[in-house]
Amino acid sequence: MVDKLSTSAGIKEIARALGTSIGTVDRALHGRTGVSPKTRDRVLKMAEKLNYRPNVAARNLKLNHSLRIGVFLPEQIASFFDRVREGIRVAAEAGGGIGVDLIFHSYPRLGEGDSEAIEKADWKQFDGIIMAPGNPAGLGPISAMLEGQKKPVIFVATDAPRTPRLASIAVDATISGGIAADLLGRVIMSPASVATITGDLRIQDHAEKLRGFAASLATLSPHLSLLPAIESHELPSDAYRAAMDLIKRHPDLGGLYINTANSLPVLRAMEEAGRLGKVQVITTDLFPELVPLIESGKVLASLYQRPFAQGRTAFEMLIRFLSSRIAPKQITRLAPHIVLRSNLSLFAEMIETEESSSFSM
Repeated sequence: MVDKLSTSAGIKEIARALGTSIGTVDRALHGRTGVSPKTRDRVLKMAEKLNYRPNVAARNLKLNHSLRIGVFLPEQIASFFDRVREGIRVAAEAGGGIGVDLIFHSYPRLGEGDSEAIEKADWKQFDGIIMAPGNPAGLGPISAMLEGQKKPVIFVATDAPRTPRLASIAVDATISGGIAADLLGRVIMSPASVATITGDLRIQDHAEKLRGFAASLATLSPHLSLLPAIESHELPSDAYRAAMDLIKRHPDLGGLYINTANSLPVLRAMEEAGRLGKVQVITTDLFPELVPLIESGKVLASLYQRPFAQGRTAFEMLIRFLSSRIAPKQITRLAPHIVLRSNLSLFAEMIETEESSSFSM
């Protein structure tokens, strides 16, 4: 085992540690062909372990201009995507000696208007792009253009695996759904029905959460029956109506998993119907309005998707590639955090720290 060095190592040291050639290491670090995914991952892990740092200053001299980064994120679900934006801004302000111009663009909601926003933004001006891909089927034309121009794209919050991209970063959606099912199975002891309210199931993140939830429920909690999934398409009005209809049709509902951050309209409907606090509810993410509901026990738990970390990491991946041509791991999945009444204060403090750092930098 090689200990992480206090000083940075070079390509030769990485090759020596792995027992491979300098050429293989160079190709893996710079995303070139001729290296298997397994070897590439081994090289990237060893580079991180040995504190490998490319000569960014020399690369900047070659660039001789500020990097222009286009960021394309939805307006809807601001409680989540505003935190992604903050993570990107904070990472950009940290800098590391690299000049960056961040250009933010918005479109209505996840899966609606993303390609149109990129087309209208004079996207050829950007050195790289960060975006939430939404519905993969709607990305065909813009994907072809981006690939033809060799524009590096980082997907954040969800993925579109068949769409050309440098990398994607998101919470592990399948694990999130599995955790929600596991928690409900532990607190609902008698046979009961449980429901899920989700976003557009054409979006990979939502579909994977539902698959993880259904699989874990069937395996770990066979005494719970899963009702057909309800798609709210991220609109608050749709989510409210869907929740009201669910409560009317299933007055004996035992549990509910809301797998998007669009939970407030659902919780309002349940409160008005007198069911909040009687039905075991698991939500997604954390924002001020949700805090008292977790404190009071009306919401059992929330699965925090770490949007600030997603935005920060996406920016750092893209800048490292643009400044040094070091390709990131293609798929990065963060572990979701389980927010309960017992540890709520830790997450509230963490979010406050992130927000204060974004203003002080």
